[in-house]
Amino acid sequence: MSELKLSIPDQNGYDASQITVLKGLEAVRRRPAMYIGDVSVRGLHHIVYEVVDNSIDEALAGFCSRIDITIHEDNAVTVSDNGRGIPVDKHPEMNKSALEVVMTVLHAGGKFDKKSYKVSGGLHGVGVSVVNALSDWCEAKVSRDGGIYYQRYNRGVPEAPVKKIGKAKKTGTSITFHPDQTIFKRINFSFEILCERLRELAFLNKNLVINIEDRRSGKIEKFQSKGGIVEFVQYLDQTRDTLLNKPIYIEGDRDNIPVEVAFQYNTGYTENLFSYVNNIHTIEGGTHLVGFKAALTRTLNNYATKNNFLKNVNFTLSGEDVREGLTGIISIKHTEPQFEGQTKTKLGNSEVKGIVENIVGESLALYLEENPSKARRIIEKCVNSARAREAARKARDITRRKGVLSGSGLPGKLADCALKTTEDTELYLVEGDSAGGSAKQGRDRRFQAILPLKGKILNVEKARVDKILANEEIKTIITALGTGFGEDFDISKLRYGKIIIMTDADVDGAHIRTLLLTFFFRYMRELVDKGHIYIAQPPLYRLSKQKKEYYAYDDHERDEIFERLGKNGTNIQRYKGLGEMNSDQLWKTTMDPESRTMLQVTIEEAFEADVIFSILMGDKVEPRRKFIEENAKYVQNLDI
Repeated sequence: MSELKLSIPDQNGYDASQITVLKGLEAVRRRPAMYIGDVSVRGLHHIVYEVVDNSIDEALAGFCSRIDITIHEDNAVTVSDNGRGIPVDKHPEMNKSALEVVMTVLHAGGKFDKKSYKVSGGLHGVGVSVVNALSDWCEAKVSRDGGIYYQRYNRGVPEAPVKKIGKAKKTGTSITFHPDQTIFKRINFSFEILCERLRELAFLNKNLVINIEDRRSGKIEKFQSKGGIVEFVQYLDQTRDTLLNKPIYIEGDRDNIPVEVAFQYNTGYTENLFSYVNNIHTIEGGTHLVGFKAALTRTLNNYATKNNFLKNVNFTLSGEDVREGLTGIISIKHTEPQFEGQTKTKLGNSEVKGIVENIVGESLALYLEENPSKARRIIEKCVNSARAREAARKARDITRRKGVLSGSGLPGKLADCALKTTEDTELYLVEGDSAGGSAKQGRDRRFQAILPLKGKILNVEKARVDKILANEEIKTIITALGTGFGEDFDISKLRYGKIIIMTDADVDGAHIRTLLLTFFFRYMRELVDKGHIYIAQPPLYRLSKQKKEYYAYDDHERDEIFERLGKNGTNIQRYKGLGEMNSDQLWKTTMDPESRTMLQVTIEEAFEADVIFSILMGDKVEPRRKFIEENAKYVQNLDI
């Protein structure tokens, strides 16, 4: 694949000589974000996933049972598997080793004719050649046909032809690469981020062993799931009280499309459904998810009607009713998945809806008939949800009439900005009236709006919609954003491009921040998915000497500045709260786009975020205690 680059000095000089063709992997190096999304943390970890996905495809084909990932001291990464090994014989058209073709030619591989691989994953389908192109060096070792074959590359270019370097009794592929420091902003792999994806892959590929070793820290993890997606659901619900002792598991195959579904109910109020196609997380859902939802609603209504559970009520169960407190995984395999949507992770194959709906409907109906006591528990949960939904509807009607959900009017304490274009404006959610006052005085009134919050908002993890809408601070936030809420949510009506949470750097501030993030994640998820939520990073220290001020955002930076200024005559102030800063200081350190530092809230692994929120904000104390104990050693700037 080549990329055309247009260079037009002027209209009169525009001819064929002005068109430059970027050949081979040069296009990847020139435009890396086109192939891996970006060159920051997300893109850096993505190149590991691309190599791992090749091994996963071998597992899907039935030839690989183990994958080993090693992070070396210099942040090089090795991915090894015990699959068949990449072919090394001469490619008939390219007249070179197939290994070299796979490693150096875009879109080359064994996945296009469906003979070697019936289904394959890969997040962007760009393959190992892109990883090679974006690495300053890369090595490939292949064991097959009784030999070990080797080739090394520099920025995607082979040093020498593929050569045999030894004998092998087993088969497999090992790829080692070091990301190019001229491409990526910072090369520092996160063991935790990689573990999240590997844990997910282990759940989705029953019995596959995935090992990861971090030689920088000595950390080692092994992921293997004998129960597959049933264990996945149990992992997601580990901090919740469940209605069933074991998730419902459904498996079927229609028209060569294997379908796996596992789900269970808990006593909570949120819906947690995660769908996958060929191991790819379909964040925006698609036809497989639609089919599951349709089957669930229809089958539970049929059973409830047939067994007189609805005889004393004047409603049928809606989709919302049957999915309240539901945790589930829908995983299908498809030889020709068609993706659509903004992130290209929404399944569009129309035939899949009916296949999933039929398999789930038939199996669930049989389960309910064979397990009447469990069926009763499920239906009673759904009926209670329906009654609560009616109460929530009344609450919505009241708040809608008051203008909260419709977005009409603005909260009295909101200090709005002059600009009205969403992409240019920011809303600061500020803890406390004191800090809110400083923020209002220090802000740039053209594009920065301030909404002071009084105290802590409701913990939405433990409340139904009617209670949530009764909370004054939440109603104020909904009104200020203009998007509406729940059924009325419409992101096109968002008033501000950036929603910035600005709280004190203490325990209470962290708690308020977590409560707000929980609210956005559970009830305005699209704001998170589309990158609208940010966290302000105010300084922790102010150092002053001879009327000059310096600010430090952590202990290391404080010590560095203190050392530079000298001990004599240097004063250090530890900020406990935003209210201790005057408006000029708050602007200069935390609100000025030219000098501030902000964290954008993104969700790489939605299922892992779901687990963390339920641990931190749920009813069970023991998982929260365990989480605190395990993570206490990573705490910095503890406020005591």
